[in-house]
Amino acid sequence: MSEMIYFDHAATTPVHPRVVEVMTPYLTQVFGNPSSVHGFGRKARQALEQARDAIARYLDADPQSLIFTSGGTEADNMAVIGGALAHQEKGRHVITTQIEHHAVLHACEYLQNLGFEITYLPVDDTGSVRMSDLINAVRDDTVLVSIMYGNNEVGTIQPIEEIGRFLQERSIVFHTDAVQAFGVLPLSMRELPVDMLSVSAHKINGPKGVGALYLRKNTAFSPLLHGGSQERKRRAGTENLAGIVGFAEAVRIASEERVERVAKYKEIKETMLTIWREAGIRYQVNGHPEHVMPHILNVSFLGIQTETMLMNMDLASIAASSGSACTSGSLELSHVLKAMNLGDERAHSAIRFSFGITNSVEEAARAAGKVAQIVKRLQKE
Repeated sequence: MSEMIYFDHAATTPVHPRVVEVMTPYLTQVFGNPSSVHGFGRKARQALEQARDAIARYLDADPQSLIFTSGGTEADNMAVIGGALAHQEKGRHVITTQIEHHAVLHACEYLQNLGFEITYLPVDDTGSVRMSDLINAVRDDTVLVSIMYGNNEVGTIQPIEEIGRFLQERSIVFHTDAVQAFGVLPLSMRELPVDMLSVSAHKINGPKGVGALYLRKNTAFSPLLHGGSQERKRRAGTENLAGIVGFAEAVRIASEERVERVAKYKEIKETMLTIWREAGIRYQVNGHPEHVMPHILNVSFLGIQTETMLMNMDLASIAASSGSACTSGSLELSHVLKAMNLGDERAHSAIRFSFGITNSVEEAARAAGKVAQIVKRLQKE
């Protein structure tokens, strides 16, 4: 079996060797609890705050506005549930979209059980939210809006600045899940009109099990975890120090390499599409043609079931996915593609290719050629 080509970086990424290197001492030597007052604790605390500073610099944010979490899911839950509960005296109406990650959608379902009313905004066939739908959905009792920055399945980027400015004028708290955008798109919390923003380490070649929530100063918030005064009393529990140190190093590397990475991802995408176009196979690209994440390519190979295509690609040593890793174990149709109303044939034949630092243009060309052969064979059958 030839070496596997990994095109599922939107699900998770390999940990960068530099990240492993900086983490190791914090698993073996600097093991103190950052809340302890003795020398071991102080050394751990110093490393924790240096990591916080590094990530805050990348986000152009105040370090005190960052709350470390166990990942993107916890950050989303904290923002949606913690934000809504803190503002429930003002109202119990929350707005999100039909294409959010399940970490947001299930948090909204939880709020519904508590008596909140949730409006799920539709999207157009490119996966974009229409401003008119948001404007019409806002009510006097709307306290929170959660709209993802870039979609994890089709890569569509939402008009976050326009949405944020509109909500700021109405003093409505705005959260964005930026897990896929982080490290790929430039994000400045001084310029971006959002109150809360979720990020994760394992999407940018950092370790699994660590993420962060950006919480703008003076934004009311109810903590979900209780038991200690860590993270300025906003998230109880001993901090994952080695993970946080690794997260900061992954952010530094992503910051240094971002421009080159994005250029490579765009070239990979164009190379694959050109090969498929020249091969004459039937396919359609899903997502917005321009406002799209550079590392995500969602394609429907018409007439071929997603599972059939994935199995054949796996046999050809190409790893891709049907969409979100959280739901890809089920044969259920993607809620994102369903919301986009693409029609059954496109929705049931969609494959997500997502690129990362281990991929090269040459490798992508080789993979695209193999994919074209598979598609030609299966479209004939």
